[in-house]
Amino acid sequence: MILKLQRFSSSEIRASYILPYLKSISQRALTSYQKPYFSCNYSKANAAFAESLVSEPSEVHDETRSMSRKDIEILVLKQYSNGKFHNLVENVVSCRRVLLAACENLDSRVNGENRRDCLFSSVGVWVRDISEQIKAHRFDVDAYCVEILPLRKKGEKLILPSLKLKVVIEALRMVLEVIYENRFSTFAYGGRVGMGRHTCLRYLKNNVKDPNWWFSVAFKRDKINVNKLVSIMEEKMEDDSFMEILKGLFALGVISIEFGGCYMGRGFPQESGISSILVNVYFNGFDNEIQEIRTRIAHMNPEIETKGIPNVFYKPVKVFALRYLDEILVISSETKIFTMDLKKQVVEFLEGVLEMKVDKAKTAIHSAVSEKLGFIGMEIQAVPPSVLRPPMSEKAIRARKKYIKQRQARALEARNAYETRLKKLGLKIFSHVFMKFKKMGGFNCEAHIAPQIREIFEIWSHDVIEEFFKSSYERWTWYRRLAGGEFLSLQSVRDQLPQELVESYDQFHEQVDKYLNPYKINNNIEEERECEEEEARYSERTVRDLTELYVKVDAPTELIRKAVKLAGFTNSMGRPKPIKLLIPLDDADIIKWYAGIGRRWLQFYCCSHNFKTVKTIVNYHLRFSCILTLAEKHESTKREAINHYSKDLKVLNMDGIEELIFPLENDIKMMGDKNLSDPKPVDGLLSMALVRLASDEPSGCCAAHFCDRLDTIAYRVRLLQSRLNVNPLDEEKWVPGMGFIHESLDRKYLSLCSKHISDLYLGSITLQDIDCTSCFIPQ
Repeated sequence: MILKLQRFSSSEIRASYILPYLKSISQRALTSYQKPYFSCNYSKANAAFAESLVSEPSEVHDETRSMSRKDIEILVLKQYSNGKFHNLVENVVSCRRVLLAACENLDSRVNGENRRDCLFSSVGVWVRDISEQIKAHRFDVDAYCVEILPLRKKGEKLILPSLKLKVVIEALRMVLEVIYENRFSTFAYGGRVGMGRHTCLRYLKNNVKDPNWWFSVAFKRDKINVNKLVSIMEEKMEDDSFMEILKGLFALGVISIEFGGCYMGRGFPQESGISSILVNVYFNGFDNEIQEIRTRIAHMNPEIETKGIPNVFYKPVKVFALRYLDEILVISSETKIFTMDLKKQVVEFLEGVLEMKVDKAKTAIHSAVSEKLGFIGMEIQAVPPSVLRPPMSEKAIRARKKYIKQRQARALEARNAYETRLKKLGLKIFSHVFMKFKKMGGFNCEAHIAPQIREIFEIWSHDVIEEFFKSSYERWTWYRRLAGGEFLSLQSVRDQLPQELVESYDQFHEQVDKYLNPYKINNNIEEERECEEEEARYSERTVRDLTELYVKVDAPTELIRKAVKLAGFTNSMGRPKPIKLLIPLDDADIIKWYAGIGRRWLQFYCCSHNFKTVKTIVNYHLRFSCILTLAEKHESTKREAINHYSKDLKVLNMDGIEELIFPLENDIKMMGDKNLSDPKPVDGLLSMALVRLASDEPSGCCAAHFCDRLDTIAYRVRLLQSRLNVNPLDEEKWVPGMGFIHESLDRKYLSLCSKHISDLYLGSITLQDIDCTSCFIPQ
């Protein structure tokens, strides 16, 4: 029987054994549709979709192919029964195709079927080994971790996961994403697809109106309560293996989540890709509590319809909440007492239910109008609409009027030329017809048609007069004929003529000037219309400024200038200066290092209202600091460097072709908040410099994930805080909110190929995309 069963195809086995099992799971899922899990997070369409999974079994794919997100979701939902998910590690994480999908997520170069085949050929062996170890419960997390010691004796060591452990962590993250993504609130941002930093700020600018008071929750520096996190996850998951692996990762320090710090979302080696979703899972109960508070306040204060009622302005009581990972912002449109009560509820829930340490001194209520508040690296403040969209200046209004007049003059000239050509063509046709009838013997008309002709001419004359008054060209022609030769303008002539004649002449010219002067008529009409429009705009703008408030998002200019000075772009006077640490690099690498910082700064702050300041920093400070660094390297002057590289910083690539890496000045001027993608912070590139070694050091395979190139170059990692001998926790000397790389990575060696070092400089990849355990060698 065993031999006969082994000859069956996988589809036959599934049809005979797995299909009834899946049908039973589907029936349990459908009968439990009214349970809290499905009622809160899954729609009826998803339930129907789950039923279709078992009614139409999919084909079995090759194990060398990775699993798509939809297939992973199907596989995870199959493990749901009795309100919880079971055996996720054994049946999902250990699946080879799931592990291959995790490899593809870690490998940013995966593109097309050929690349996937190459990926499987290089990692297929150890993927099978890890899959078997997980299924047999023999997977040891400690065996796949590497300890990196700092140079200082009293320094803190760093535990980093190997590439194999990163794949398992990514598989765990994918499973958690399927389970919890639909459960997260709409105001929870960070670590989610399409719910990044710019999306959060866009909602803040476009949807939050009339804020009066707000506060941001500040936490004391404390690590996450792992036991509390596990208890929260056990409400929806019943998998001891999953929890053991997670606890082991926290115990070894592979995953380290610290509230009140600045480590998450920076792309540093000490971070973990699963940290963001774990933070969202930890705060999911808080999000639900905030949603219940908002719903209760909305029921107690229903909106009143005021449309059609003049001079009535109604502001409903609203509470807004935004959370980006561990940064929480709560906004209220009510009084300060109401906001104080709201803050008390928020703090009690965080300290009581989530067992977190809230810094009550920094969690203070601020006036939305008179005070600025820091949130996710920005400064926000409530302002009237005229501040965000100010009225045009007098100079701009004059320029606009001048442009309109020029456009009207060109249109008038074109219309007059068309009428002149049409008139000449009509006269030619009339002359041709008249000459033809004259040659035929003239017109013979025996009937008396004088009354009909008189009536027709009256209609024609009426139409001609209307057309005459519509045509400014005709009015101007008659005005010029009638107003020309004003011989009665001389006082000596007027004294010798009768007074009645002079008065009638003046009245005649007044009427001519009133009805036939097209410019005066148009100017009067235009001035009246402009005055009316300006009054309407002014009244509308004044009413909006008095009744509406919007959120203005500004980049922290003082912190940016402090970061520029701290990194060494400028001197004590605020002028650009060279960075001598970058001199050993190639010219292209120097320009790429500056270009990567500049582009990421522009992408990070492009949604700010004072984006012009950031553009000035990138366009002036970084550009000329790069020019001065190149001049210092080649022992030349700034003028010679500009003549050689130009202000656009042109450089030759490997093929000898000029390419532009640094953003062009015109491109920087045209940048704004039109394309808001989730940005990558610049801290990782700004607080680190990779110095190419002058001597030939032994270099192996490229340290980037799944890169098998051997033509690598050795670089030494130089950290900003170690080079300046500054403690990043000292906010007086360090830039508040700016992340930093762990000190144990300072002065270690790093081997990268030419492609990945270029991607690292330009910001296409971060240190999270590098296997630090295989490339950092002690000095």
